[in-house]
Amino acid sequence: MASKDKEADAEGAGENTEAVGDAAPKKGFGKILGLLKSKKMLMFGVPALVVLLGGGGAGAYFFMSGGDETAAEHVEEVPLTPPKVAFSDMQDILVNIQSSDGTPAYLKLGVSLELDDEEQKIALEPLMPRITDQFQAYLRELRLDDLKGSAGVLRLKEELLRRVNVAAAPYKVRDVLLKEMIVQ
Repeated sequence: MASKDKEADAEGAGENTEAVGDAAPKKGFGKILGLLKSKKMLMFGVPALVVLLGGGGAGAYFFMSGGDETAAEHVEEVPLTPPKVAFSDMQDILVNIQSSDGTPAYLKLGVSLELDDEEQKIALEPLMPRITDQFQAYLRELRLDDLKGSAGVLRLKEELLRRVNVAAAPYKVRDVLLKEMIVQ
């Protein structure tokens, strides 16, 4: 019986030594793995680590990419004088447009064309009747609903620009500027 007690004591002592071995402080990577097994560490530590690494990477990218040099280059590329442009005013256009209930409605439109230079403005003068005709043909087909809101005005300008560039074929018009637009 004494030998059985000694074996039990030895087994008990062996178990205690294993338990003490597990409770011994871990070093290096084992300590990190031990911390990651904790739920609190997984919930708070991992996202914080990801944010830190992402912020460090973004900071390194911005500081090492030389962003200041490219900004200085763009400032130098901007011309000191504005580009040469010329504006050609057209005569006011007055057309009747379609209304949804059949009552007469009128549109008065004042337009200015933006051109590249004064030479184009002079060259475009003989083509003004053709441009006016293109505008009137389009404007007569409009309905009051087509002109409502800023989207309607934008569509009107885009369509007028497309038509003026077709009518003034060898010359390029940059933009159609609305000086006056009255719907009655």
